[in-house]
Parts: sequence; C-alpha cells; structure tokens
Amino acid sequence: MRRTTASLAALAVAAGIALAPAPAPAGAAIVYRFEHVKSRVTRLPSGDEVHRVRVRTGETATEGDVVRTGLLARAVLAVPDRAVRFEISSSSQVRLAGPEPGVILVLESGRLKAAFDAFTGASEERRVAAPGALLAVRGTRYGLEAIPGGGTVVAVFEGTVELFPADGSPSLRVDRGEFCRVAPGSAPRKGSMERAGMSEKGWASRGSGLAPGVSDGRGAGGPGAAGPQGRRPSGSGGRGGH
Repeated sequence: MRRTTASLAALAVAAGIALAPAPAPAGAAIVYRFEHVKSRVTRLPSGDEVHRVRVRTGETATEGDVVRTGLLARAVLAVPDRAVRFEISSSSQVRLAGPEPGVILVLESGRLKAAFDAFTGASEERRVAAPGALLAVRGTRYGLEAIPGGGTVVAVFEGTVELFPADGSPSLRVDRGEFCRVAPGSAPRKGSMERAGMSEKGWASRGSGLAPGVSDGRGAGGPGAAGPQGRRPSGSGGRGGH
C-alpha cells in the first residue's frame, strides 16, 4: 500500500511538472495578452494604420504592433513571459517592443502604470522606453508619463528603477517615493512624490500633474528634489536640477 501511494504521488508530481508552462526560449517572440479592455482600444498590426482593429479582452498582440486607447478607454496588457503587466491609461499610445535589446514596450504618448514581478527566467533584460529615457528594472511598480516637448516623468511606487537618459548622460536610480523628470536640453530632475502631490492611486486619472518645462511647482525642496523653493523653472533662465 505504501509503495502504491508513493507511486501515485510521484505520478502526480510528474504530471504537475508536465503541465507547468515552460519558459519561453531565449530570443522567442514576445506575446502580449489583453487582460482587460474598457471602451475603445485599437491595435495597429505592425503599426499599420489602414488595418487597425478594435481590441477585445482576451485577445493577443505581437511585437511591432501599436496599441492606442481612446478617450475614457483603458487597457491592461500582460506579458507572461516577462512577468510584467501594463495598465495603459486613456488617450495613450504604446508600441510593443522596440529596437533596443530587452525593450518590452515603448510609451509614445499618454501614460501607463507598470508592475514587474520578480523574474528568474532567462537573462533577458526587461526595459521600457519613453521619450528621452530608457528604464530598466528587476521587480517594481512605477508610473510613466510622456509629456509634451519630448519629455518623460517616471514615479516609482515600489522598488527601484534605473533610468538611462537618451542624451547619453549617466544613469541614475529612482527609488520608492521618488519621481524623475527628463526633458530635452536639461538634466534629469528628481523629487519627492509626496511633496509633488503624486500617488499611485491617482496616477491613472491625474498622472504626474507636472507641466512641461517646469519643476514640480509645489515647493518640493531638499536633496534630490525637483528644484528648491524660489528657483525659477528650467527653461526660464533658472539653473537645472540634478
């Protein structure tokens, strides 16, 4: 009886292993799945505007596709092979994958929230691109917003993000509770989310609340802030932050 029980247990374990999803082979095409779709969300296959289609919950997309959300629309896009999920806000556009190695998604306009789970798979990098910046993570949650003029704001809700400015300047860490604004012609500017009135809860509806070309506008002073009180905004003759 003991031997039979042990044999059944071994078979059960073996069956469980056989049924477990195998990791995607290195270099395999990334598969994107729409876990939730609200209102009008369209997909442009390989960026082809002529052949755009309306997206439904449960459908998939592939590298090179463009996803666009309409007014009051929203999409939750999962990438199981990379253990990441993107919540794409209304009036936004993203491109799936990018020319740089390891880029899973490119934010072209609007904003999103990204959640990266711990990843123990192959050696693939997990990166997201946005206007003027490239972001690399291990396990974290953050908000990302493309602002007019070719700039980007990232706000870190959990974990740490390493930000690589597109102009080739040194990378910097953005930790939990911090944000960083990257804009053409000025150095990246970090600050406190709390002082700037940002929150994870309000990200989908309000985003960063930062206008292009200015600091947080709410007196976020102190080390690493987006500009001490009284300093004139970047672009109006004031000195840039760090």
